[in-house]
Amino acid sequence: MKKNIVMAFAAALLAGSINAQAQAPTGTTASATTTAAGAPTATPTAAGPLKLGYTNIDYVLSKTPEAKDIQNQLTIQRTQSENELKRMTKELEDKYAAYQKGEAQMSEVIRKDRETELQGLQGRIQEFGRTAETSLQTKYQQLVNPVVQKIQKAIDAVAKENGYTYVFNLDAGSNTIPILLVAPEQDNITDTVLRKMGIDPTKVDTAPAAAKPATTPANRPATTGSSSTTTPRKN
Repeated sequence: MKKNIVMAFAAALLAGSINAQAQAPTGTTASATTTAAGAPTATPTAAGPLKLGYTNIDYVLSKTPEAKDIQNQLTIQRTQSENELKRMTKELEDKYAAYQKGEAQMSEVIRKDRETELQGLQGRIQEFGRTAETSLQTKYQQLVNPVVQKIQKAIDAVAKENGYTYVFNLDAGSNTIPILLVAPEQDNITDTVLRKMGIDPTKVDTAPAAAKPATTPANRPATTGSSSTTTPRKN
């Protein structure tokens, strides 16, 4: 749906440009018009066509000096959270195994106490998973946003200097279909943006793109071997 909306928007921009040029008198400047999608656009003068450019923000980000540090910080925090989750899961598995082993000899009071303890630990594991994922998302935004703002300023400057009315992001993110499937290479402003940021695109090694944390927190049950460890319910 998002891809269709964007493509429809781009088509509407092109259609609006053609109509404006056909209707506007020679030598006069056309006023702002409205696309079929309802979004106002700045219509070019009759003397020049609408100029569209494109880049790949994720690629530009991977070329920045900050990219490796961002990836390292996210990896450290993710690893710490995963290790703590493993520790908590191991604790649950050990306590559940002990509960199963001694359940037959437990009094009713002790049995219910152990069940309450196991259920509480499982709840803490699930809550920790949600909190850790949210914290990782926040960390990602804190690290990436300042760099993305620098990239946006460079894109704005390149667009203004080269007469681009609109600039599209070629890649909408991981696991998504590119917004522009076909486009002229001469309208790819990626290298120009990198140079505007003081980065030589021919000499800098591309760092692995910082993986954006999943938006849906993991809510994984503890496991023992290949079977799920399900805490007993209180009667």
